[in-house]
Amino acid sequence: MADVVDAATRSRIMSGIRGRNTKPEILVRSLLHREGFRFRLHVRELPGKPDIVLPKYRAAIFVHGCFWHGHDCPLYRLPGTRPDFWRNKIDRNRASDRRARDALLAAGWRVAVVWECALRGAGTDPGQVAQRLAVWLRGNEPETGIRK
Repeated sequence: MADVVDAATRSRIMSGIRGRNTKPEILVRSLLHREGFRFRLHVRELPGKPDIVLPKYRAAIFVHGCFWHGHDCPLYRLPGTRPDFWRNKIDRNRASDRRARDALLAAGWRVAVVWECALRGAGTDPGQVAQRLAVWLRGNEPETGIRK
């Protein structure tokens, strides 16, 4: 199926999508703050510039959009227009995510990934996401993933 907008409009739309301070990220920050956690944002010194960093717990949290990071869930669907471009882009994002996670774990950091689908859509409970993160932060597991 052809795109419903012309190439210039699609380019403008896609360039307007933010990489930081997204709605899911702001929601996770709000939930963590309500649970009493204090954190830093987008620490450049750490591999992958994690969205949320809790130095006290030596923990880094990434909030991934299901589309941009190729999560296998109902929110991810490869576009019909230029599928090779998008497949390559998303594969590069996944590889970058793996490198950042591996580097953080090797440096002694704990890593959590919160997927957009855990926060958005029918049947999701952001409060449950906050509880799972709180349990993980207070525990000693090196990494976790939170998905729907």
